[in-house]
Amino acid sequence: MATDVFLVDDDDAVRDSLQQALELSGLTVRSFGGARAALDALGAGDETLALVTDVRLGGSDGDGLDLMGRVRALDAQLPVIVLTGHGGVAMAVQAMRDGAHDFIEKPFSPARLATTARRAVEQRRLVLENRALRQQIERADDWGIVGHSAPMRELRRLVTALAPLAIDVLLLGETGTGKEVVARALHSASGRRGPFVAINCGAVPETVFESEIFGHEAGAFTGAQKRRIGKIEHAQGGTLFLDEIESMPVTLQAKLLRTIQERCIERLGSNQAIAVDCRIVAASKVDLLEAAERGQFRADLYYRLEVATLKLPPLRERVDDIPLLFRHFVAAAAQRHNIEAPPWSSAELLGWQQRPWPGNVRELRNVAERWCLGLESAPAPPAPTPTPTPSSLSDTVVAAERQCIVAAMRAHRGNVHQAAEQLGVPRKTLYDKLGRLGIDTREFRNG
Repeated sequence: MATDVFLVDDDDAVRDSLQQALELSGLTVRSFGGARAALDALGAGDETLALVTDVRLGGSDGDGLDLMGRVRALDAQLPVIVLTGHGGVAMAVQAMRDGAHDFIEKPFSPARLATTARRAVEQRRLVLENRALRQQIERADDWGIVGHSAPMRELRRLVTALAPLAIDVLLLGETGTGKEVVARALHSASGRRGPFVAINCGAVPETVFESEIFGHEAGAFTGAQKRRIGKIEHAQGGTLFLDEIESMPVTLQAKLLRTIQERCIERLGSNQAIAVDCRIVAASKVDLLEAAERGQFRADLYYRLEVATLKLPPLRERVDDIPLLFRHFVAAAAQRHNIEAPPWSSAELLGWQQRPWPGNVRELRNVAERWCLGLESAPAPPAPTPTPTPSSLSDTVVAAERQCIVAAMRAHRGNVHQAAEQLGVPRKTLYDKLGRLGIDTREFRNG
């Protein structure tokens, strides 16, 4: 876990005083007596979110400005705060031109140093978060299934396992959870050479449904002037995606069942059986078994399809994926509209994570598009957790600890494992703290 601040000063007393001021503000600090020691730590892979250095450093390792130059050569986005009691306007201007995050002249108050350092640490966290999200997007497979949460990792595993098999698949999920994306992923990973053919059963009028799915011969009905190939036949060698299959007329469900079982069709107006080789991926946003019990869906068709069932999680059960998804959609919108993607803060991101998202990923995509176009206002900030007024340093520490834990639990909907990872503590430690602070995880699970 990265240290918040690397502090470099060759005066032991001053260094101790500055470290105490930073630590009292809630930052973790690692101090060094010279530039070489700090550079060695960075070179060994030790991480920090910000560097605070005095300009004048004893020894032959160079001064603070030299250190800043060498640190920025390693990582140009690492914030460096320069302290000096011997500077002036010219030195400050030059330091800022060379990339310093801020320049503070002595004497200064501990509060000013702490505020500046906290701002630098927050900026660095945003940089690292955006960098990690960008890397995750770049590593995402060609299927378009974006997400690193446990439900999405399991979904990708199942897609990988089922895609090459000669079985039909049923997708269950709320509106906007990405059922067509998963259907296309199954097709892409299957190795099938035929096309991916999608049809929304709820959007096809019942009067033309049979012709649309199975095709018809010329003269099969009034207005059928020539033969028409149906969707099933058109998907030969590929995948047929039947979205909202619960909307398929019950009278045609028996014909679909026969097609699935025998792998052949008869066009409307024909007695000739035509062999078809296509995988059927059906999707529904309702419980098909309940629909079957109400007589709105054939139970035999349900049992034929449910052999391989994938359940797509709603967005509220994968809030960890919201930063990745939001960045993905904003980047796509910016490219589509040929504009620069606007930034957002971690507080705004937390606000988005706390939304209920009844429209799931589709709703998030629309919000990201509006944000990119400047049509979406920032989400309301999370309500602060009321804490008693601290009366001592011990009370202050407890109140701050409680606030951090509550924020993490709220962000992860009561998932202790994920909250512990964010806070950088073992799960057992977090459980102990939850018990000691009287925090009930259940209150965050539906929030």
